[in-house]
Amino acid sequence: MENFRNFNQISLSLSKGSTSCVDIVNHYLKNIKEKSHLNAFLEVFEKDALDQAKSVDEKLKKGSAGKLAGMVIGIKDVLCYKDHKVQASSKILEGFESQFTSTAVQKLIEEDAVIIGRLNCDEFAMGSSNENSAYGPVLNATDNQRVPGGSSGGCAVAVQANLCTATIGSDTGGSVRQPASFCGVIGLKPTYSRVSRFGLLAYASSFDVIGTFTNNIEDSALILETMAGQDQFDSTVSRNEVPTYSKNLTFEGKAKIGYIKETLNGEGINDEVRDNFLESINRFKAAGHDIEEVSLPLMKYALPTYYILITAEASSNLSRYDGVRYGYRSPNTKDMESLYKKSRSEGFGEEVRRRIMLGTFVLSASYYDAFYTKAQKVRNLIKEQVENLLSRYDFLIMPTSPTTAFKLGEHNQNPLEMYLADLFTVQASVAGIPAISIPNGKDSNGMDFGLQIMANFFEEEKLLAFSNCYLKNEWKI
Repeated sequence: MENFRNFNQISLSLSKGSTSCVDIVNHYLKNIKEKSHLNAFLEVFEKDALDQAKSVDEKLKKGSAGKLAGMVIGIKDVLCYKDHKVQASSKILEGFESQFTSTAVQKLIEEDAVIIGRLNCDEFAMGSSNENSAYGPVLNATDNQRVPGGSSGGCAVAVQANLCTATIGSDTGGSVRQPASFCGVIGLKPTYSRVSRFGLLAYASSFDVIGTFTNNIEDSALILETMAGQDQFDSTVSRNEVPTYSKNLTFEGKAKIGYIKETLNGEGINDEVRDNFLESINRFKAAGHDIEEVSLPLMKYALPTYYILITAEASSNLSRYDGVRYGYRSPNTKDMESLYKKSRSEGFGEEVRRRIMLGTFVLSASYYDAFYTKAQKVRNLIKEQVENLLSRYDFLIMPTSPTTAFKLGEHNQNPLEMYLADLFTVQASVAGIPAISIPNGKDSNGMDFGLQIMANFFEEEKLLAFSNCYLKNEWKI
């Protein structure tokens, strides 16, 4: 069977009658079994996926199928899907089944996408390597000795290894873009509030965004336009009109681009990443775009600001997992206090416990103003600086990550080293703007570089079109 790499190939094959949706699902199920060592999937919905596929085939015969008919999608294990398990790759939610479907997943199903399974991730989306999962690390398909990035490592590898057409994950501080960079796929983080968060297990509610992993921009655009928009179950979702992103993927004219000098001059950036980024700058110049060095003076404060705020929000959000109502309950308890303490201590992994404790500390009465309040003020200042730059430039660019994929276990002994993997992705998350990571070549070890492009609030249409032209080198200037 043809080795489909994008939805356009699938649609063409279905329209010719040379394959069926059931054939496509079986093709992916075969790939998943053959590459099970990658540990990308925590659970495969084989029966449900085949039943969905049969239903879609019937609709195709009748001419009533939705616009995603034939697209096979995997979902990160933080997205609810009715009557299916959702665990956030954590022992604390072992055996828990969702009673409803998240809005983003539901919208995809209504357009006849097939949901094939739930994907491994760092526990509660806390991590940058996908080594924090209670069910073992995900392996990079290019080099099984290296990490896929995190927290949505399973999502990135599933697309990289052709285990499904596309995946959806969550991005809190880079959890879509960084693994997309490490795995050589496209990772899109929309504007905060562009996609409903209803049915997404909360980590840091003022940062969490549902994003996409694909092999081409067309699929990213199609999935985003399907998921985005108003939702009665999420009062924070934007009411802005949702453009038909997939129909407007040509960028015309000369763009004004700013590259942030602090990314090139700062510590921690790999020499090969820097050289690759400089080559990208020259490509933009050669294409005729205006590109200038810009400064983001508060960039050095973005990472500490991010970690103060997300740990505070995590300590609040994760207080609901107490062993009383659902999920894991410690068998070694003698009273209510020990039930809480032991269930949470045994149910949560080391990194989750670390972040809960940090968050509880910064929210404590003695330190609230010194840390949390001050971090909120710095966040607003960073947002103002980013908005100011984007009022003068169409796009801001930087490498997606300061390094390419590192080896398994390389940073496990030092959490601060691991946190630096988010160095270039947290700016867009702190500001709430849309950002995308696109494949940008390989290093001397054959590992992928990612180029990150950022645009102003709700300018996904422009961002997707510009990224598409860059990847295809098809400019209309």
